[in-house]
Order: sequence, then C-alpha cells, then structure tokens
Amino acid sequence: MNSPATPAGHGARDDALAATSLLRFATAGSVDDGKSTLVGRLLHDSKSVLADQLEAVEHASRSRGQEAPDLALLTDGLRAEREQGITIDVAYRYFATPRRRFILADTPGHVQYTRNMVTGASTAELAVVLVDARNGVVEQTRRHAAVAALLRVPHVVLAVNKMDLVGYEEGVFAAIAEEFTRYAASLGVPEITTIPISALVGDNVVTASAHMDWYGGPTVLEHLETLAVTDDPGDDPARFPVQYVIRPQTPEHPDYRGYAGQIASGLLRVGQQVTVLPSGESSTIEALDVLGESVDVAWAPQSVTVLLEDDLDISRGDMIVPSDAAVTASQDLTATVCHLHDTPLTPGARVLLKHTTRTVKAIVKEIPSRLTLDDLSQHPEPGQLVANDIGRVVLRTSEPLPVDAYADSRRTGSFLLIDPADGSTLTAGMAGDAFAEAVRDATGTAEAGAGGAADDDGWDF
Repeated sequence: MNSPATPAGHGARDDALAATSLLRFATAGSVDDGKSTLVGRLLHDSKSVLADQLEAVEHASRSRGQEAPDLALLTDGLRAEREQGITIDVAYRYFATPRRRFILADTPGHVQYTRNMVTGASTAELAVVLVDARNGVVEQTRRHAAVAALLRVPHVVLAVNKMDLVGYEEGVFAAIAEEFTRYAASLGVPEITTIPISALVGDNVVTASAHMDWYGGPTVLEHLETLAVTDDPGDDPARFPVQYVIRPQTPEHPDYRGYAGQIASGLLRVGQQVTVLPSGESSTIEALDVLGESVDVAWAPQSVTVLLEDDLDISRGDMIVPSDAAVTASQDLTATVCHLHDTPLTPGARVLLKHTTRTVKAIVKEIPSRLTLDDLSQHPEPGQLVANDIGRVVLRTSEPLPVDAYADSRRTGSFLLIDPADGSTLTAGMAGDAFAEAVRDATGTAEAGAGGAADDDGWDF
C-alpha cells in the first residue's frame, strides 16, 4: 500500500472538477429542421474544425453545385446520410473552447431511429431540440421531448431555427417557445431554455444576432459554456461497482487485497462503514488509492481502489455501498425499456442482464404495456416490443441485483438486455417509473411474479 498523502477535502475536489469541466450533450430535431447545419455551424464558428476537414466539405459542396460550404457535411459522415440529406447514425464529436470541453452526440430525427436517439442521449446532461420556425412544434418534436424526459436529461434547450425565413419575428418565436415549454414541463423536464437561431446564417449560435435585438438571452455556445452541470457528489448515495480484485501476492505486498473500479455516484471516505451487495456483508474502508496515491476521500466518477479492514468474499460485479444508504438487492425488476434490436422482445425470452459490472441470467416475465410517444398513452399487453418501441417490462433475474431507481441514479438505475447466444445488445432499460409524477401511468406498475418457471437447462429462478 502506498504511504498516505495529504487528505483530499471538498476544496481539492472542487478544484479538480473545475479543471476538468466537461459537458455531454445531444442534439435532436425533425427532418430538415437544420440540425446538422446547427452542429456544423457550432463547430465551424467555435474554430473546432481542422483545415483539411473544412477543405473536404468545401470540395463536396462545390461538387453538388453549392457556392457556400454546406456545414451539415461536417457531421453527416455516412454516404447514405450525405446522399439523402438526413442523419441516420449517432455522430459523436469532441471539441473544446477555452471555457469547457464537450462531447456532442448528433442523433437522428426520424421516428425509425428512436433507438439511436436513446443511445446518444442516455449519458447526456443537456439535449438541444431543434424546430423549424415555419413549422413550430410538430409530432416528432414532442417525441424528442418525451425521450429526453424519459432518459431524465436534466437540461433541455429548444433552438427555434430558420428565424431568417420568418423575418426574425419575435411573435413567432414566443408562440413556439410557449407551446414547447408547456409540453416539456408537463413531462417533468426540470429546466428548459429557449433560443431563437438561424444555423445557416449563424444568428445566436456562437455570436449574437444583429437581427433579433428583442432577444436578450445567451447564444447556444454561451449557454453550453456557462451551464452549471457539476453536481456535488456528496448529495448522492455512494455506489461502487467492483470491476477487478487486485491481489499482487508479492514480497512487497503479501497481504494486499484491493477492489478496483469507478465510483458510479457519491463519495467514499476512509473509516466509512460499508456493505457489500448482494451478500450483505459489512466492513469499514481502511484505505483508498487513487492514481497510485492514498487519499482520505474519493468521489464519482473517479477510478479508485478500495481496501477494507476485513477479508470478505468479494468479486467482480459486487457493489460496495454505505451501510446507512444501501439499496435492496432483488431478483424482481420492473422497468421502462427501449428495444434496440431487429428481433422482437417477447414474454418468456431468456436474456442476459448487464447492470454496472455484473451480468446475470434473466427471464422476461411480462410486457405490461407499450408507450405511444405521440400522446404518451399506454397500449396494454402488446405481446412484444419491436425495434424502437418503448415499453414496460417485468424481469426475473437469476441472482439479486442492487438496482436503484433510474430517477435517483442514471448510472446504477440503468441496464442492458443481451442475447445470450451471440452477445448482441437487445434492449436498454431504466428501472422504476418512466416519467415524473405528472405523467405516470394511472394504473401503476406491474409487479414481478414470485419465481420463474422450472426448466432443465439452468434457467430455473
């Protein structure tokens, strides 16, 4: 074990967080709303495009008979996307300004690519939803708002695009902003910001518009740079999924037994009483190692090695939590899921369930309902979920899992369903209620049965 270093308190933690400020955000919009142009403009005007990239875009634009460079080509990388003028896959872009680093997920707008938006927005702290000022809030806009609410994205920006095509009229923007804000708030979206823009011209994307003196708010980039997204890890209960057990058994470290992984949420402290799940055994944190140095405090999302005072039977997939803030491990799980695979998900399906670092067998006991994103109605007993469907499922796992509600923790409240035959990802799941209280299904959630059907090949649980 390394010699103890100076204790790390809140001041050191805050300095570290400030020095590595990172914002993950996703964009979504209907077809032809100008989403790819917005992303291209954002990258171009923030000087985040390399010279050879811009030259390639200019060449491609000239070959299509366009005088000015089509900035949408900076993100639409697939040949099919460029040929059709649409976004199909999730395009990740990494860029930075002097004030912050960014990871951008540019997601598709078509309804048949809902699963792609779910993938791109699942880790986002902010979602930019684009609308065409000429069309206003349309059905797909409401779908995007619903997906953002479903994934508990804490900040949503409505970018009303193509303001140049409506004469930069304040009344047009105000009506669209009021309609969207009312709808998104009804879904439980906690923070909504509305910005009038013209991605093609560059109004209010990186630089303030000279055509809309009636608007006094931030540009898109200014909002992205100044948004406060760093929550205090001390506000959340600690969750530490064990990824690897370190046992050197060398002459220098004959008795070293460390549990390595990434803290999913909260804080861990030396001297803290902890419980190991699912076994329920308890101990005390003896030491914490971060980057080869001993510290007194570690916080999410740091990678850390935890040493306990007692020798317990701990392996990959176990979770270390504070004894006074433990989650109940259970084999029964009710969740909202988005089905990602072309093969339908049906009751009775045998799958693998991956939660943090643990993977167990599971059976789909029921599919109580399928969600219609257009009006948020529930279609009962659909019989199956096909690709892009969002619905409720009831699962029974072979071993107890410490799953938090997704509303409480996006990290430890989420999971994947995997095909045990070929390892392909079938479904992305979010434990607990789908939306905030205002739009929960009035009939409540179905409960899992007490056990699984017996069979002869290891799926009896």
